[in-house]
Amino acid sequence: MNPKPIVVVGSINIDLVARAERIPLAGETVRSSDFQMHPGGKGANQAVAVARLGYPVRMIGRVGSDAFGEKLREQLASSGVDASLVLTSEGPSGVAVIAVAPSGENAIVVTPGANAQVSPQDVESNAGVISEAGAVLTQLEIPFETVERLARLCAQANVPLLLDPAPARALPAGLLGLVSWLTPNETEITECLPPGATGSPNPIETAETLARRVRSGVLLKRGARGAFLAGSDGLRQQIDAFEVTAVDTTAAGDAFNGAFAVARMMGRSAMESARFATAAGAVSVTRAGAQPSMPILEEVERLRRERWTE
Repeated sequence: MNPKPIVVVGSINIDLVARAERIPLAGETVRSSDFQMHPGGKGANQAVAVARLGYPVRMIGRVGSDAFGEKLREQLASSGVDASLVLTSEGPSGVAVIAVAPSGENAIVVTPGANAQVSPQDVESNAGVISEAGAVLTQLEIPFETVERLARLCAQANVPLLLDPAPARALPAGLLGLVSWLTPNETEITECLPPGATGSPNPIETAETLARRVRSGVLLKRGARGAFLAGSDGLRQQIDAFEVTAVDTTAAGDAFNGAFAVARMMGRSAMESARFATAAGAVSVTRAGAQPSMPILEEVERLRRERWTE
């Protein structure tokens, strides 16, 4: 029997990456030592992360009618993503301008372009594809009303939804109640509480609070400190990071999300899936670029086995 595919509904960008001596401060100009263009966008990155791990994945999104649009579609297909549902909107594709410091840390400015045209109707038009998915991944680089419609559709079809709340914003209680796994980083999580909710400045405490609002749990991405798993069933576990030399942290969170979804589709527990995802994120930071940094299954398993056994 063929496995149910993972479906990604989200952004598709071209990344303009400048390597600099440091991330510039407001009003400051710094010199770049290198400039490259890579395919990116959180949605596309997560789709490629899934495909690189050898799992079937379909992408729903939009590219522009500019010179980047067809190249972005072709890049998805060449990475193993089913891009047949990606539409073309008149106008520019999404663009991300990324500054990367020698430490691998980055600062990103995103122009939505065609991503702003991903509509609730796009979700409705693909309701059959979504309802037959093993899991759905989405982010907040597409219109919020589209994410809300997607969440309702996933809940109706009993399909697990993984929401990466980036760029961060307050999430209505109604939406949180439809999300299976929420996957913020430590910067984003404090902004994820519903409007009017009282939170804590401690990201771990906020993760525990949010875990009581979602269906399955919260995966808090902690960068060099690994991850924290807060299950709605009461499970609490810190997953330590791997010691690697970071070259570029761009899309490490996307590698994490894609890997977690794949591990869950492979039948692994939430704990083992979080460990697998942490290993995938660690491999990704050792290489430059977003999609070019996504690891294959053998690389993740090799790194994971260095610390854990099943």
